[in-house]
Amino acid sequence: MSKGPITVVIVEDDENAVNIYKHFTNQLDQFTVIATASTGKQALNILDVAQPDLILLDIFLPDMNGIELLREIRSEYRGIDVILITAANDTETVSEAIRGGAFGYLIKPIIIDKLLATLNQYEQTRKQLENNNLVNQEKVDTLFRTPSHSPTANDVQMNTLPKGIDKHTLKMVRNKIQNVNGPLNADELGQLVGISYSTMRRYLEYLVSCNEMEVEVLYGGVGRPERKYKLKNR
Repeated sequence: MSKGPITVVIVEDDENAVNIYKHFTNQLDQFTVIATASTGKQALNILDVAQPDLILLDIFLPDMNGIELLREIRSEYRGIDVILITAANDTETVSEAIRGGAFGYLIKPIIIDKLLATLNQYEQTRKQLENNNLVNQEKVDTLFRTPSHSPTANDVQMNTLPKGIDKHTLKMVRNKIQNVNGPLNADELGQLVGISYSTMRRYLEYLVSCNEMEVEVLYGGVGRPERKYKLKNR
């Protein structure tokens, strides 16, 4: 495992998405995008001459399904890790991604904070594997991202909060949303709590990942889909 910059290839047929992923990935000190491909064939041609550490892979490619490409990468290039970025949210595709050994799975429309958090998590995982010859069960659980319980307020005391999540702000958000009954968007909840839309969105997505909140995506006639949030079982 190389200790130099983490090299990345982006496989995505949407040029705008490619530019966004490339821009934000290159902003991270330890990452560098070395190539992009818009088809599965182009990706395989790149891998014939250069093997990156990580591939950001869309599933809906013009010439093949990204899961097929994932399987081929796993068969021929065992040292390459893959993070899937896709609009596919059906359980069959997610299951195939897990079986195929994908490191992460991000559902479009992408939240940039989530992309950056996943890349940072990937970097930290690589560092831990590089710096330790032996690991205990707790470390293995961390590496496999399989804690025995979802993060809760008690985890704040254990310093397990991801980068960008402050324990005091998180406590305030949790307290404020307890009395919210119906689903609201991040802007509405941000006004309720008294923080900006982008900050509120980050905390809401964190609470969704903790299984404390659920999100509903509403597709209107014009514009981007709207995400509305509510507490679980509320």
